[in-house]
Amino acid sequence: MNKNLMPLDKLPIGSFGKVKKLIAEGVARRRMLDLGLIYDTTVESLRESPAGDPIAYEIRGAVIALRSEEASKILVELV
Repeated sequence: MNKNLMPLDKLPIGSFGKVKKLIAEGVARRRMLDLGLIYDTTVESLRESPAGDPIAYEIRGAVIALRSEEASKILVELV
């Protein structure tokens, strides 16, 4: 794995990342692409739920909550 890439679930709250790779396959991959998680899309990590999972992200103007299991399959580069 590239040193500059990190899973989306590890992106610090309040930080921005650019999508560089999707590891997910099948239906999960299709869902992520449908949500707008395509190459070079900027994602902002907004806030965690009180339990810590899911985390809210802003993606192309929409706020979307992703569980760590899903977010860990999206590799981003810190902006």
